[in-house]
Amino acid sequence: MTPAIDVRGLTKRFGTRTVVDHVDIQVQRGEICGFLGPNGSGKTTTIRMLCGLLTPDAGEGTCLGLDLHADAARIKRRVGYMTQKFGLYEDLTIEENLDFVARVYGMPQRRQVVRDTLERLGLTPRRAQLAGSLSGGWKQRLALAACMLHDPELLLLDEPTAGVDPKARRDFWAQIHALAAQGLTVLVSTHYMDEAERCHRLAYIAYGRLLAAGTADDVVAHAGLHTWEVRGPDLQRLVEAVQADGAHWQAVPFGTSVHVSSKARDDFPAWLAGHAEPGRHEVRAIEPSLEDVFISLMQHAKDNFES
Repeated sequence: MTPAIDVRGLTKRFGTRTVVDHVDIQVQRGEICGFLGPNGSGKTTTIRMLCGLLTPDAGEGTCLGLDLHADAARIKRRVGYMTQKFGLYEDLTIEENLDFVARVYGMPQRRQVVRDTLERLGLTPRRAQLAGSLSGGWKQRLALAACMLHDPELLLLDEPTAGVDPKARRDFWAQIHALAAQGLTVLVSTHYMDEAERCHRLAYIAYGRLLAAGTADDVVAHAGLHTWEVRGPDLQRLVEAVQADGAHWQAVPFGTSVHVSSKARDDFPAWLAGHAEPGRHEVRAIEPSLEDVFISLMQHAKDNFES
């Protein structure tokens, strides 16, 4: 089968700034692809190009087998797009919001479709509750229900779990995996590393450029990082010493320890022996985490807003 998303060289400029710079993305059908990157990296702009809301300045490819340029209107009707901010009417009930969306899509038998969607997303007991009175987790579920009304083949979710509690996040991801198991394809942007690890594949973008893609294991393996965990006293002073030594090392506090990473050097224990009091710190080599990798990618990326 053709991939759900298969685009090459995707580019978008606003004025003199290139906010998405020749990005290639491929997502297979039934796959959950995590789309990661810092704020301002171009994730939302990329998603809006994929669903036909923005026209690329360059690049080509298909979404659900439809040409990204020629078939933008047809793509919109087969995609569900969940924005970062809650976009439904807070003074309408859950059921009224879904009925409104069904009317917009001109859906036949819309009342039955709304009832089925309420049941599918576990919203039936709250169908008469005003959307404005919902917690973040329930608003999230309502927004997902609105995306699912027209039975899309592809979900584009833009930071859908921002600001919701851990249980709501866990429940949301259980729902996403259940939908993917039924054949739905999902591209989801997130800042959470635990959510990234729940995805089948990952794509990491920074300052408009795609820096890494593949499974979580692939991304970590291809990063080529050497990483050590350091424990002991005065860890903040150690972090400052590592950072003062130039661009060789990356030092990041992790609770009661510090992770030190480098792509260029594999001799941190020797460096530590020459820069700290002997025996004060316990250091051991560890496998780099996704967070270690993404921090490293970010540190070496060039800011597209630098003059």
